[in-house]
Amino acid sequence: MTLPPSPEGALTEAMAAIAPPGVRTGCRLIGDADEAHLLPEEARSISARQPAMRRASGAARWIAHRLLADIGIGNVAIPRAPSGAPTWPDGIIGSLAHDDDMAVAAVARVGRIVSLGIDVEPAQALPDDISAIVATGADRTGAADRLLAGRILFCAKEAVYKAAYPLDREILGYEDIAVDLDAGRATTKTGRKVRLAYCVAPRVVVLAFVGE
Repeated sequence: MTLPPSPEGALTEAMAAIAPPGVRTGCRLIGDADEAHLLPEEARSISARQPAMRRASGAARWIAHRLLADIGIGNVAIPRAPSGAPTWPDGIIGSLAHDDDMAVAAVARVGRIVSLGIDVEPAQALPDDISAIVATGADRTGAADRLLAGRILFCAKEAVYKAAYPLDREILGYEDIAVDLDAGRATTKTGRKVRLAYCVAPRVVVLAFVGE
């Protein structure tokens, strides 16, 4: 009898299926001792003292270290910048994210894609009060699962912000990002065009990327 894939295995496959060429993705269920995966420079750069936050940061960076090693880049720290964004090695773009239980990462060499954003959320309906803040009349959720459309939209806008901020250095609110899930694109108030891809297996993950 073939066993179903683990949550990590299922999400790993789903993310690989939506990632554009050249982008590597990975995930990890956050473990009790994952803060131990922070390299010294990384640990110093993360001011949060809450154990859960440090474990999540360690899990996300563990994934990123493995993805970087796969392309021949080893023993490189990914410290947190004052803005909160991870600082990548020269010639590398990437993004990290986590919810309460799962961490994800995406990395690529700079090339046809010049910026990346990723976000992860539980595959659950977004509370109505948060949905009212996130969604605008310019958003299009189209064929997305009606129960999860708000959550996917929230995840998409978080990922778009991560992809757009390094390029434009512009603080964006949810109302500043218009998302069209069917078309796989978003536009920010600055006019930045961002491509989108998402999966729901077993969590919602959205990849946002900007090409040359």
